[in-house]
Amino acid sequence: MGRKVNPKIFRMGITKTWPSVWFKAGDEYIKAIKQDIAVRKYMIKEFKEAGIDRVEIIRTSTKIQVDIWTGKPGLIIGRGGNGVEELKKKLHTKFLKSFRPGEISLNIKEVSRPNLSSQILVQSMILEIEKRVPFRKVMKQALGRVERGGAQGVKVVVSGRLNGAEIARTEKLVFGKVPLHTLRADIDYARGAAHTTYGAIGIKAWIYRGEIFEKDKETKGEVLQN
Repeated sequence: MGRKVNPKIFRMGITKTWPSVWFKAGDEYIKAIKQDIAVRKYMIKEFKEAGIDRVEIIRTSTKIQVDIWTGKPGLIIGRGGNGVEELKKKLHTKFLKSFRPGEISLNIKEVSRPNLSSQILVQSMILEIEKRVPFRKVMKQALGRVERGGAQGVKVVVSGRLNGAEIARTEKLVFGKVPLHTLRADIDYARGAAHTTYGAIGIKAWIYRGEIFEKDKETKGEVLQN
């Protein structure tokens, strides 16, 4: 089951929470869901080099707040904050026409440990593979970055016409442990596709960042020892 279920969905409401916080019903719910998906896809596609970790969207009856977590906030903010205003206008004209420009709040936040973000890892691998860097080198460099970042385990899977081969295949690299069945395990998962001249190459990444209650266990152990 752990191989067939999205690790984030599997832990939703237990150790992970929803990236969209709002309540709608009927057609309004469908409309809001489509807007959220479109905004996230646009952000990841438009700012590949900035390394988008996640996009959190909070809605009220009259306002919408978009929080963008990125590894390189300077690429989005721009000089003097001009990038934020331009991005707000684009989001308004393309996706959020039901809100006025003054009702849209945009926050750019920096990820404290970008090497432990699976989404940033997948985006960096996509950029390198699209630049025709050998896929084995890309996978090994990705594992090295995550290992240096302090992860307890990582798994990277690349599939497609690798290096332009006629027959598509799947390659996998694993470091440490990735317990997909343990609910308290903090597993960060992401997937994407690199579009090359030979076709699309799919990339999946699982990063094990430790147990959610590990700190609580350490503090309890120190109290017992004292």
